[in-house]
Amino acid sequence: MNLILFGPPAAGKGTQAKRLVDERNMVQLSTGDMLRAAIASGSELGQRVSGIMQRGELVSDGIVIELIENRLPEAEAAGGAIFDGFPRTLAQAEALDEMLKGRGRQIDLVIRLKVDDAALKQRIAGRFAESGRADDNPESFAVRLDAYNAQTAPLLPYYQGQGKLVEVDGMGSIEDVAAAIDAALKAKA
Repeated sequence: MNLILFGPPAAGKGTQAKRLVDERNMVQLSTGDMLRAAIASGSELGQRVSGIMQRGELVSDGIVIELIENRLPEAEAAGGAIFDGFPRTLAQAEALDEMLKGRGRQIDLVIRLKVDDAALKQRIAGRFAESGRADDNPESFAVRLDAYNAQTAPLLPYYQGQGKLVEVDGMGSIEDVAAAIDAALKAKA
């Protein structure tokens, strides 16, 4: 099964994806993690990506799609992928559909974690205090949230039109959100 965890930054996508990896042996394809790894490597790509992320901007579709495509064989071998932070734009969603179609696969389910902006700002302040991640500072987060609302939220009708979108209240406890995701997966299976 291939699924997308959809929601704005700090909605809990990474937390839920890690749980699904542990419980279902799926492969998490987190573009954020892949991009941070590129930065940590000190590679030319990592240096380019670093400046973009520190400004809170979105990395180009071409770079992100290349990162995802390189990881698809691993996900297929495991029986499925959890796309976390991808796709972010309609162009990425269409490219993902084409990539998967060419491999005889598809997105099976899109789970949207619904949260409100004020709660996200509180979450990110706490996360920044703990991690010090450059892309979690309040100014960068505001840019990321604006970018999500402008560029990524319009994907909802795309997946709703395909009959793949399920909404989950992301404001509950980690356990409550996990139970709602598990119910959506069970209903799809």
